[in-house]
Amino acid sequence: MMRKLIFIAGLATGYVLGARAGRERYEQLRGAADRARRNPSVRNAVDSAAQTGRQVAGRAAGLMADRTAGRVPSSVTDTLRSVRDRATGAEVDARECG
Repeated sequence: MMRKLIFIAGLATGYVLGARAGRERYEQLRGAADRARRNPSVRNAVDSAAQTGRQVAGRAAGLMADRTAGRVPSSVTDTLRSVRDRATGAEVDARECG
């Protein structure tokens, strides 16, 4: 019961503080987020992080497919290999476009 009361008190506090900040502050934060999202250096960093994530995921999926072959259903191994192949294909596509 005490946890519920604390949760409700937290909700009420958040609501009151949020209402005080108001629409103007929300619009300021939203504008700052939009400007950051449009910034070329931020876009490059996001693209670079996404590409690195795909590469790492592809390597990890390939490694797991090799290590689990014969121990898990073939559908799992096939799925892991398809993830690896898609990640490898994404690298090739990115190099061809760039």
